[in-house]
Amino acid sequence: MIDEIQVENLALIEQASFAPGAGLTVLTGETGAGKTALLSACKLLMGERANAAMVRDGAAELRVSGRFFLQTTAEAPEDAEQVVLRRVSADGRSRASINGNMASAGELAGLIGPQIDLCGQHEHQRLLKPSAHLNFLDAWAESALSDALASYQQAFSCAEQAAEELRRVQELTGAQGAALDEARFILRRINEVNPQENEYEELLSVLERAENAEALIMAASTAREALQGDDAALDALNTAIVSLERGARYDASLQEYAQTLREAVYVSEDVARQICAYCDEIEFDAQDLARMQERVSALQGLMRTYGPRMEDVFEHRARAEELVSLADNSQERIQQANKVCALAEADLEAAANTLDDARKRLIPEFEAAVNARLECLHMGGASLECAYTRLERNAWSKQSPSAFEFMFKPGAGMAARPLSRIASGGEVSRVMLALKVVLGAADCAETLIFDEIDAGVGGATAKALADVLAELAEQRQVIVVTHLASVAARAQTHFLVEKSADEMPKTSIRELTREERVAEIARMLSGDTSETSLAHARELLGSLDTSPK
Repeated sequence: MIDEIQVENLALIEQASFAPGAGLTVLTGETGAGKTALLSACKLLMGERANAAMVRDGAAELRVSGRFFLQTTAEAPEDAEQVVLRRVSADGRSRASINGNMASAGELAGLIGPQIDLCGQHEHQRLLKPSAHLNFLDAWAESALSDALASYQQAFSCAEQAAEELRRVQELTGAQGAALDEARFILRRINEVNPQENEYEELLSVLERAENAEALIMAASTAREALQGDDAALDALNTAIVSLERGARYDASLQEYAQTLREAVYVSEDVARQICAYCDEIEFDAQDLARMQERVSALQGLMRTYGPRMEDVFEHRARAEELVSLADNSQERIQQANKVCALAEADLEAAANTLDDARKRLIPEFEAAVNARLECLHMGGASLECAYTRLERNAWSKQSPSAFEFMFKPGAGMAARPLSRIASGGEVSRVMLALKVVLGAADCAETLIFDEIDAGVGGATAKALADVLAELAEQRQVIVVTHLASVAARAQTHFLVEKSADEMPKTSIRELTREERVAEIARMLSGDTSETSLAHARELLGSLDTSPK
């Protein structure tokens, strides 16, 4: 839910603050006052692309910030407060942050985008794309379809994997002549050396000690002599300890130093013993050294040819083994892959039938729910129908084995045709509104913004539209840019957008008081604030029992 949005230097807006309510919030004002600038601010916070043309003339940059309380998502816990900032400089560079941390536009789109559905006449692209229509049905019937859809999607993935494996086996078994000869040569060449996992790394560590055995023995022996030899470190430490203990008879503080040196003697003696053991472990065998050097050389030869890493050598051997094995057992491998593929296709066919049956049972109920809302919107007998047709197997998708499309019937006696081809902009807007009401809690968007959904609407239809918007606002936050007094009167929160007549015009946004609402609704009703218009506005507000903030 949008808690507050602050805008600076965006189009005609120099500075404005917008805090919509939890229910129905309306934005009204004269045409051209700058209402769409506020919608542009919302789009920026939703991660949409920015450009320098959005920056107010003379300003170095625009700033849009918003505070949101989001419902549960993968990115945020339930009811988490998120503060988002988007800046766009005059040269077109865009910067964003979430809760003070730098963020990309993509992160905004992932966090804020799903929470807001901007439904304007130019934002209804989903209704104009048949490929997106099935999402509405599946969202509405999610609980009833979830098991069938999950089973179908799993079966679809298994069938795709089985088909891919069959293609791979067929390609490999089709290898002939030079490719097969090369695979046999690679396999023979690598198996002659027969490298083992981790062998090369282990050999290198042992070989380095073996090649430097004399130097290691010399270093260890020198260290041992320095510790334990005549007049060496241990003798000197013991002499110092005796001297300190003698002095401690006269000053007890010297005893502490003697004790510290005694501990150093214990450590030094322990190190000296370990060095002796180390020298005994080092063995120098010329034959073993030559054998290891020869083995490392052979492994390095493989890496030069099939590397550069031993992992690459093993991959070459695995591919060659598989190709040779397939060539030697091609019919058996193809038969096995075909069997797995056939079983996967049978499972997919069964899952597709189950899913189709479930959807077909639910479609009439879905149509009835949407058409009931369309009837409330005084659509003149128009109705929505759903066309659901099984596709050829090669046209199936992970979402469905069948095509689904909204069909629009303008009148009871007319034929239904694709919605995207015959419905007007206003009709599409009201179909979208009806769908939003029907989807209810299944729609993940917490905030719905309607941009002039009432275009071309008047009379009884306007009142019906206001009723539906008010009903929708009982389920979620609804923000409406409107020119209809009947819609404005139903709002719990009312903002007026005005543009000054200065040489450099400015758009301002302010929340209206009760009396200011009366004047604005009077203007919307008749274009003036005469006593008759004001009385009509008061009557409209009073009859709806709307209490402004």
